[in-house]
Parts: sequence; structure tokens; C-alpha cells
Amino acid sequence: MYVLGINGFFSRPNEDFVPGLPEYFFHDASAVLLHDGQVVAAVEQERLSRIKHTNRFPGAAIRACLDRAGITFRQLDRIAFFFAEEWVDKVLFQLYSAHPETGVQWSRRLIADRIREAFGEDVPDDKLAFVPHHLSHAYSTYPQSGYDDALVVVMDGQGEGVSTSFYSAEGDSVERLSSEDIDHSIGHLYTAGTEILGYRLFDEYKVMGLAPYGDPDVYAGLFADLYRLRDDGRYGMNHQDLKLLALRAGVVPRRKGEPMTQRHMDFAAGLQRATEELAGHMIAHWRRVTGHRRLAIAGGVGQNCTLNGKLLACGDFDDVFVHPAAHDAGAALGAALRVHQESAGGLTRDRVRSVFWGPGLPAQDAIAAELDRWAEFVTYRRSDDVAGETAARIAGGEVVGWMQGRSEFGPRALGNRSILADPRPQENHSRVNLMVKNRESYRPFAPSVQAESLRDYFEFPADAPTPDFMVFTVPVRSEYRSALAAITHVDGTARVHAVAREVNPRYWELLEEFEKQTGFPLLLNTSFNNHAEPIVDSVRDGVRCFLTTGLDRLVIGDYVVTKRDRTAMEIANLVPTLPAFALLEKTVTATGETGRLTANYAIAKSSDVGDQTFEILRKADGSARLVDLGVDASTSAGLRTLEEIEALWRDRLLDLAPRD
Repeated sequence: MYVLGINGFFSRPNEDFVPGLPEYFFHDASAVLLHDGQVVAAVEQERLSRIKHTNRFPGAAIRACLDRAGITFRQLDRIAFFFAEEWVDKVLFQLYSAHPETGVQWSRRLIADRIREAFGEDVPDDKLAFVPHHLSHAYSTYPQSGYDDALVVVMDGQGEGVSTSFYSAEGDSVERLSSEDIDHSIGHLYTAGTEILGYRLFDEYKVMGLAPYGDPDVYAGLFADLYRLRDDGRYGMNHQDLKLLALRAGVVPRRKGEPMTQRHMDFAAGLQRATEELAGHMIAHWRRVTGHRRLAIAGGVGQNCTLNGKLLACGDFDDVFVHPAAHDAGAALGAALRVHQESAGGLTRDRVRSVFWGPGLPAQDAIAAELDRWAEFVTYRRSDDVAGETAARIAGGEVVGWMQGRSEFGPRALGNRSILADPRPQENHSRVNLMVKNRESYRPFAPSVQAESLRDYFEFPADAPTPDFMVFTVPVRSEYRSALAAITHVDGTARVHAVAREVNPRYWELLEEFEKQTGFPLLLNTSFNNHAEPIVDSVRDGVRCFLTTGLDRLVIGDYVVTKRDRTAMEIANLVPTLPAFALLEKTVTATGETGRLTANYAIAKSSDVGDQTFEILRKADGSARLVDLGVDASTSAGLRTLEEIEALWRDRLLDLAPRD
């Protein structure tokens, strides 16, 4: 039996469903394909569309899943959507009321229409099922924990009017115990704090990294006024009160670009402690009520690795499992597993250890063909010992982009789409942050360590299973904190990823080779992308990121790729293309004209552009080179235009590629 799980909204690839659709509507679109209850493929739409956190209908992700399985859409037995039908229709009603120009269609019809447009197939009503959002999350984590019984907690911003839900799982049964309403949302609370600190939705992980620099006691009174814990495992709180309380406490909202002060760091620390206290209070209550000794977590708050690490270490549970795709993309998996259970009469429960479920790299000759397109910009050769050579380069100080096998499902790079560096020198922390990722200098990096050496370097519970996924922040052993300075955060912790040989043999071999050369079976591992894009998926994505960051080397399969020194004329010979649904506009005011390019990210990115750049992009047709469009690399004006276009390329507001 084939079951397809989908997550996303109903916008077409190049068309918003309604103007100004908020980025939080059904974000992190994805598709997951099961065969007889086992994952065949799982892909986030952002990896293919290159639009971060996209909420557009995941047609490309669905196609990638079907291609991986070698089946057609007609061979699917069931399709599962990750929200309740009545709730989705209620949301649609609100949108139609606000946008009367939009034709009225309800969710079941919209899903069928998008599938018909993408695949030319009809969807009978009995093939399509809707699964409530928190139940979808619960079914993503409990079956893949491998547990026979567990307390299951789903914590996010909100589902169908609820923000946190608890379930008791026994065998194939998953029964809801309790839910908290949206006013009590820990997810919305953390997002509100994130906004106070000058960030936006989807930036919550930055606040988690900032918190260890602060003192949570500084604003203890603020948070004491925000909520009151109750004896029944609940609490009194309205997350919307946080901003007013923060202002009264003297926490002025930080504007974008303003420096991060100690006051901001202290506020972040207070917010993190409040999150841990609220979540811990609820979880401890339901552990006492149910007697469960194992905990399974999903939902966006489940990506708070500091919280997860403390739940693991507190001793209240024999084991804690956090799904590596705890965010909304993973709800497509849970919806599919729930529908499979309903159809097949049983629930497949196996501990997941690998989420290399995305598209794979092509054959070696296809990789070489793509690299040949970039011959003016890179050289490459095939290595007979790619692990040994890469380890030597990293030990020698290089920062390497590493692409192998199938891509990961979820927000973490786990050794197949990773940027890797030596975990020892402190300067690698700032170097990768600033020169490669182009992000805030305080942000920490995670280590990958051979599983058999995990407890040599990290304080990880002796009886806990191998942390195959990057979901727990734990202390680095004190004797290694200075030696592993690039991956040890300011509070002495790290978000650890253990690599078992049977899970990822090539990455394990790389760690083995690095240990032979340095004595440490660890690497600094961060996602292979820059600040403006999702994690790379294809060879072309990897080359683009390599050429627009400070990476020293690129390794794809067995190929080791090196940059050439490039000239302005070689850049001028590239073909510019605008992203899908980009907006190029000119504003005329009393003081003059301003050109602006906006790309269709879930959170839109935009930049002012000069007159010549504006005209070049206006004429770009996807086949003409920059030089054909009027860029003269021999003049100072032409060089300035090329510099501006390269900056837009780095920010993924446009793409450049050789002519086919």
C-alpha cells in the first residue's frame, strides 16, 4: 500500500493564493511517501523550489517522492493532508471574506485541482483523508520512536485552536489526554520574544543560541508576572502579554541591524528559562498521571535542543525521542502514518535512525557533466580516497562543502549536505559564521562525533540510545572544552550528532580519517547553505553555494572541486535568471526613481538596484548572457553593475549560470 502525506497550502508555483498571504500559513511544505508503512521518500518543497519555508503546494516534492519509488500518481492508494478538513475550510472562509475577488473553492477541491494541474490525475474523495494537525505531529514521533508505550507531547505555535497536546500511547493506540489553547502557546511565546529581539518568525533558533550569553535572573520578575504555574500541570498565561511586560521592564524592541546588547542577551536567557519551566511543568504532571517512562516529542518547540537536552538529563524518563523533523514538514509523515494505520489496521513502530530520504546525487558521470558546465570557474578531479583526502584538507585548515548520497529530511544537515571544518580552533567558529554562512558571530556550531566515542567527549546519559539526530544540547566534557573550542558554546555545551557506522558509513569513515590525522573523531558540522537559502539539494545547488561563499573546497561524491580565480568577463558571460514570482519594480517619487528587486521567499527578501542593473534584469529572458544584455566588463560602470549583480546572486535574489 502506498500512502502519500502532504503539507502545504494551495498557492501555485508562480501565483499567490491570495495577495499578501502570511508566511505562517501552512509553512514548511513537504511530501512523504510510505510503502506498507515504511518511508520510501520524504522531501521538503523548499529544497527544490529554493524558497525557504515555502508554503506553496508541494507539487515538486510529490513528484520527487514518486520518482524515487518508481511509481505514478495513479498507483497511490491513499493521500493524507496534515490538518482537519473543517479547520482548513474555516481558514479559507476567512481568506475569501478578506479577498472577495478570489474564487471560492474548499480544501478538498483545491487539493484535487492542484494535483490535477501537476499530474493530470483526478483524486476520488475516498482516496483523500484529513488528519488533525497535532495528531499528525503525534504520529510522526511515536511510531518512529520504536517505543511500545510513551507519553507523547506536541508543542508548537498552534494547530486547530490548540498549542500543546498530550497523548498516551500504548501499542497501536494513541489517545489524547489534554490540550492547551492558543493563549497558552509556548511556540507563540517564543516567537513573540524573538520579535522583541529584532528577529522574525523562523528565527527562533537564533534566540536559543543567544540565550547562554545572558543571565536569566535579570528579567525573572518580568516572566513571573507573565505566568503562574498551577498544581494540575497547567498554567495561567497569555503569550500576547509578553511584549507589554517587556516594555514595562525596559526591554526596548531591537531594530534590525542594531547591535545585540547585554540587555537583549539577558532577555533571551529569561525567555529560554521560561520555555523550559513551562514545558517541564506540563510534562512532569502528565508523567506522574500516566506513569510513562518514555517521552516522544514533536512540534516546532521540539526543535529547542536546549530544552530537549534538559528533559533528557533530568532523569524523569528512561528515554526521550525527538523526531528529527519535529517541525511542520514532519507532520506530513505523521498524517501518512495515521492514514496507513486506518487502512492497514496496524501501526508500524520501528526506531528511525536515518532520514536520508530526499533525492540522491546522480551518477558520477552526471556529476562531472554539471561540473563541466562551470569549467571557467572550477576545476575538479576524482579522488581514490575521498575520505582521507577530505580529512587531510580539513585538518590543514580548509572549510569544505560535503555532498553525498540522498539528502536529509528535516532542518539539520547530518553528513550528506554539510559544511565541515576542524572543531578545534576557536577561529573556525567566527570564520564559518562570517565568511561562509554570513550570519551573527554568536551563533554556535554542532559537532558530529563517531558514535563509539560520544561519551568520551560529551556528558550524554550512559543508558540512552545513540543520538543519531542533532536534537539534544548537552555539556562538552570540561577537559575537552578548550581543545574543541569551535564547537563548544559559551556555556560549555554542544548540540551533538553521533554518527554510527551502520547509519552513514562514508561520513563515519571521514571522521575515522580525521581522527587518524588529529586524534579527534569529531568535525564541526553545519548545514550546507548560506544565509539566504535552504540547504542545498542538487549538484547545481552545491556549486552555486560554493562559488558564492568563502568555502575552500567542494566534495561531491568522489569529486574534489577547486575554485578558479574568476574574472569580470567570465561573470559577464553568465546568464541571469530571476526566481519564480520575483518582482522587479520601479518607484517614482518627487526626489527621483528607485529600482527594487523582491524575491518570493516565505519571508520576502528585497534589495534596491541601480538603473543599469534594473534594465539588465528587465530584459533577462533566461538565455541571454549579461554581456549580451549590455554589461561591459571593461568599464568602471560595467564593473559596478557586475558587483551589484554578484551581491544579488549571493543573496539568492537572482541566479547566474553558464549558458546551456
